[in-house]
Amino acid sequence: MKNIDETTSVFALGGLGEIGKNMYVIETSKDLIIIDAGVMFPEDDLLGIDYVIQDITYLKQKENKIRGLFITHGHEDHIGGITFLLQSINIPRIYAPRIANDLIVKKLEDKNLKYDNIEIINQDSYVKYKTIEVEFINTTHSIPDSYAIVIHTPVGIIVTSGDFKFDLTPIGPMADIHKMAELGKKGVKLLLADSTNGLSEGFSKSESSVDEALGDVFAKVKSRIIIATFASNIYRIKHIVETCRKNNRKIITFGRSMENAKEIALKNDLIKDSTIFIEANDYKNYKKDEICILCTGSQGEPLAALSRIANGTHKQIQLLPDDVVIFSSSPIPGNRASINKIINKLYLKGVKVVTNTELADIHTSGHAKQEELKWLLRIIKPEYFMPVHGEYRMLKKHRDLAIMCDIPSDNVFIMKNGDVLDITKNGAIVNRKVQAGDIYVDGSRIGDVGSIVIKDRKLMSNDGILVTIINVDPIKKELLIKPNITTRGFILVNENGELIHEIEKKVSEIVRNSLATGYSYINLKNQIILELNPFINNITGRRPIILPVIMEVKR
Repeated sequence: MKNIDETTSVFALGGLGEIGKNMYVIETSKDLIIIDAGVMFPEDDLLGIDYVIQDITYLKQKENKIRGLFITHGHEDHIGGITFLLQSINIPRIYAPRIANDLIVKKLEDKNLKYDNIEIINQDSYVKYKTIEVEFINTTHSIPDSYAIVIHTPVGIIVTSGDFKFDLTPIGPMADIHKMAELGKKGVKLLLADSTNGLSEGFSKSESSVDEALGDVFAKVKSRIIIATFASNIYRIKHIVETCRKNNRKIITFGRSMENAKEIALKNDLIKDSTIFIEANDYKNYKKDEICILCTGSQGEPLAALSRIANGTHKQIQLLPDDVVIFSSSPIPGNRASINKIINKLYLKGVKVVTNTELADIHTSGHAKQEELKWLLRIIKPEYFMPVHGEYRMLKKHRDLAIMCDIPSDNVFIMKNGDVLDITKNGAIVNRKVQAGDIYVDGSRIGDVGSIVIKDRKLMSNDGILVTIINVDPIKKELLIKPNITTRGFILVNENGELIHEIEKKVSEIVRNSLATGYSYINLKNQIILELNPFINNITGRRPIILPVIMEVKR
């Protein structure tokens, strides 16, 4: 590993300038490893899209160099894209922590994909290739078995933090600060660190403080409790279970992902007492103050259990007037409106709603805040720094924190997905790019839905669609009957007779003028769209998608 001419390249195919879709690549002359393969959940403007994943064109081109996929932890924004990745390229082996492994296996089963090359790693694991060696550091996050990854390369040590926080009284194991400090003493060439909470001052609250706060809420409430949290926050589920046990409550779980999380927690002995869980139909055998409903839907997802409970459409549970609903989570950016909608529905039903801003701190983030980010920078003492996992403003603030921690500004790289940081023994530079971008997943279709389709969907959602059905004689070049106009999402035909009549006249005029110069199916169709679009826009101020249907009738 001492070749002075060696270059190690570091870049992201997802995770920079955004929350989610994490995928980072380390490449040397002989080896290439991938760190994480997450999904991003679409914003409201991506109509009909289920997930956003990475453009992996570059990985396809370098498939023979890929040695493995390394997973930092089991959250969707780090493992959600694995099933899509495996359908596109050959990954020789996946290295995943214990909980992440169980979640990945479940995903593979759901997709009916066979893949047997998953190796479970822990803090003692060590993986070696020709020019890259990999080891792991235990970190603290909101899911068990979370790791920072240490990559030994020909140009020096690269550390990626994964999602982390410094919690001195965690529910699970402490972060291995001593191992981090040892690396700092050896000398770290580059640090990639989580920027999610880069805008938040101070230290994050300990998960154990949430445990105490939830305990206080449970002790005060003498009716049924419904609590919504992230199914992936297994530590939170663990101490909800403990709180219920102390307060003599049985738990009913709703939501597929919550059921999966419960099974994984029981399997890995994170939850030891399975008898605390009961079936939904058994709740009638208990008093209201002996029941806790644990469900998905803390982000206002329309199909999640809490949304169906709030809407009164859940098949097994109906809200009671004295129910207390607890949101043990914080809004993901973009979800606040959906959450507020559910909260309003719950209030309309007459129930009490408890959020993180009331009574006590019933949620804490799993991501480091500013003082913890500084702490990591001081412990690792990297020569170069690359903030990752965050929107641009978060990356920018993380850069400022690094400079405050004595890293020269020229050694801090704020990059975009696809930007390549080339590191040698003598320096580091960003002067090239690889292909990177968003791939949309719509149902089972990957990449079939592009920006043009999304644009059409937005147009249809805003301005609707207008269909013109035209009967022409292609031989005699005649319009046989007046055009038939049908709309969806544009106007009500029955209530806008005059406008429909004007459109019919205009289409008739376009068709006759076009036929007079000769007949071509394609030309006539294009001419109708070309002329009718501005005509309708001038009258209504709207631009519906226009679909001409031409029926050729030979008499």
